[in-house]
Amino acid sequence: MATVSSSQKPLDVEEDDGKERTCKRYSEIISTLPKEKGWTTEHMYQYQGFWYHSVVGLQGIMWVEEHFKPRHEDLLLVSAPKSGTTWFKSLMFAIMNRGQYDCSTHPLLTSSPHELVPFSEIFFHLNIPFPNPDTLSPPQIFHTHLPFTSLSQSVLDSRCRIVYVCRNPKDTFVSLFYFLQKKEEENPREPLSFEEAFEQFCKGVSVYGPFWDHVLGYWKASLEWPERVLFLKYEDMKVDSSFHLKRLAEFMGYPFSLEEEKQGLVKEILKLCSFENQSNLRVSKTGRFRVGHISMENNPFFRKGEVGDWKNHLTAEMAERLDRITGQKLNGYDLRFMDTLEK
Repeated sequence: MATVSSSQKPLDVEEDDGKERTCKRYSEIISTLPKEKGWTTEHMYQYQGFWYHSVVGLQGIMWVEEHFKPRHEDLLLVSAPKSGTTWFKSLMFAIMNRGQYDCSTHPLLTSSPHELVPFSEIFFHLNIPFPNPDTLSPPQIFHTHLPFTSLSQSVLDSRCRIVYVCRNPKDTFVSLFYFLQKKEEENPREPLSFEEAFEQFCKGVSVYGPFWDHVLGYWKASLEWPERVLFLKYEDMKVDSSFHLKRLAEFMGYPFSLEEEKQGLVKEILKLCSFENQSNLRVSKTGRFRVGHISMENNPFFRKGEVGDWKNHLTAEMAERLDRITGQKLNGYDLRFMDTLEK
């Protein structure tokens, strides 16, 4: 499986003036959208019923809607932000490529999962088409945070398989707040306080939010097309990692053989991709995630990786309020979240 890397020469999607016209067209649309105060940016913008972090980010989303054309063989990992994306990128990459790499010399030991599994919305800024047949052989794993209702018809028509990952809303909120704080710490704008961000989250004004609408979109899709959409919860993977890893591999089309299980390959992959292992790698502590001219520190992607850390940050009243909202939003859908691990 080829991967997008910083050394890959981008191919022009449009001439520079064409891209400039595209940016202008997107900006004109964005200027008409409802907006709210951003968590760490001046504004967030509501587009097709969901909220986005910045003009630049929303331009990438609009471009993905128009240009992303996965193939039948490709896999699309989708997640609500801060729901285990980094972990599942590493798991899916390790599953698909287990015949190519030994765990002791694996690319995941020296490269960020975000380099190995590209974030679709970033391609607009790199001028790399979807997918580039000259450099990317199928199958590929792509990642997006896009809501189900924002997936283009080309994605649905491709019949590519979709893996959706979500997490309980209390841990999701806490993780998202601290991620954005760390990611934007050089931003001169004063970010929202924890309490202010909580109010916005409850109103649905969060990155790719409302959280509940994002989750329900893929939950309903997984019920309607179980052969196309696999719905996974972060907490379930924590509780029974081996079972759900094998379930994930089966869905991806890379099931573990009995011989591989006897050899302990399932446990090897879980160990390789574990939070404890990944967060302590040099590349995670001091490295940077680079794709084209985009560069970010890897460290903010690793905080705690725990179920129930929300207890250290939310007041009892906050927790009760989120529980109440979640109960109302998910009522009638037979979907529940585990927000703590029973000892």
